[in-house]
Amino acid sequence: MDYDNSSNNRISQAGSAVLELNPITALGPDDPDDGDTGRQQRGLAIAAVSKITKCKLGYKVRSQSGNGTYLVSIGDGEEQFCSCPDFELRQKPCKHIIAVAVFKAREGEGEDNPAVIRVLEKPKPKRPTYSQDWSAYTAAQVHEGDYFVTLLRQLCDTIEEPAYDFGRPRLRLSDMIFGAGLKVYSTKSGRRAMSDLRRAYVDGLMAKLPSYASVLRYLQEPELTPLLVRMIEQSAVPLAAVEMDFAIDSTGFATTTYDRWYDYKWGKEITEAQWVKCHLSCGVTTNVVSAVEVTAGQSADFPYWVPFVETTAKSFPIREVSGDKAYLGHDNLAVVDKIGGQAFVPFKVNSVARNKHHRRDPLWERMFHYYNFHREEFLAHYHKRSNVEATMHMIKAKFGAYVRAKTPEGQVNEALVKVLAHNIVVLISSIFELGIEPVFNEAIATFATEKATVAKVSE
Repeated sequence: MDYDNSSNNRISQAGSAVLELNPITALGPDDPDDGDTGRQQRGLAIAAVSKITKCKLGYKVRSQSGNGTYLVSIGDGEEQFCSCPDFELRQKPCKHIIAVAVFKAREGEGEDNPAVIRVLEKPKPKRPTYSQDWSAYTAAQVHEGDYFVTLLRQLCDTIEEPAYDFGRPRLRLSDMIFGAGLKVYSTKSGRRAMSDLRRAYVDGLMAKLPSYASVLRYLQEPELTPLLVRMIEQSAVPLAAVEMDFAIDSTGFATTTYDRWYDYKWGKEITEAQWVKCHLSCGVTTNVVSAVEVTAGQSADFPYWVPFVETTAKSFPIREVSGDKAYLGHDNLAVVDKIGGQAFVPFKVNSVARNKHHRRDPLWERMFHYYNFHREEFLAHYHKRSNVEATMHMIKAKFGAYVRAKTPEGQVNEALVKVLAHNIVVLISSIFELGIEPVFNEAIATFATEKATVAKVSE
């Protein structure tokens, strides 16, 4: 390790700065342990202001709590010693050893000493670990299929069926959505999913067995979109007692349709796959989706923050909402503050403390200074946003990263059914791990108009 004069000056300046913020105090066996970071700060301060003298046995460092001195030795190898109570108790580098290591580096005596290098190296932060109740996890996985059809059926039973006026008797709308959910959960094609539909019909979960074509035809109806969105929101309500912190982001689902055009510049036909974009808000504890919207692939993220927060606030107490820089805006911060929560959105490099009209916005200024002067504390909250990435990975890994439907309406609805299936799976895990008992009482309207297309679809 090389130590030049500039490094020595920085060490001294750092020690002086630390001394102003953290007065030197003793760290004995009866004092609270402030960790390795505290010992490094104290060691820098001692090296900056205290006299360290060399003797036959090593170095003498004056005690900060009395008139005595401590004997410190840093050998040529890995051996280290200090006569202070902290080292005797822990047998690890204390603040006096760190002070001597800084002193030797400053004097050019410890450039090649492994012990000095090891003391001065910043300790690696302990990697966080997360416990897992494996017995509950195993039980949830083993019984997931049984619970899935039961919870899906309960959700579908809350659907208000369209009124029957005349014509050929229609298939029940709730059965069609149940069939679509079962198909998506199985990750099979419509034809291969018929065995699951037949089993559900035999078990009494469907009033009439539909053909795979009927299920796919219903799934293409645009009137199903707001109905599926409402079902997703309702499926998250049983976890209102668990979730208080939320994160917002978007992801894309590939499709099997393509845009093709002839490019005269390159003299060939260009093919580009289409995709749909799923915007969602999820809880950071259970990864349940509280609000969702599926749009075209090129839609912006920013406009969905406010409606997602307002929708989530109807069923959940909101404490924190996290999002990346795409959601940075005065209105987005204000809507979370209005409901008593706090938004954690990082500022951009060109962000300033005032708004674009050079007017004061107290909330914006407060968060701007909090982000700049308390960065580590801010990032500790903002890090919860990574859970929305985990949510999107869970959906794609379990139910596929693409949609099979050919029409835009069908692609949107299929993506929504994937999110609905994800929420039901999260509820199943919560049943075993948290003891949640989901109940769906509120009836969901069909949003069907007087001559809605969905009411005309027949078997």
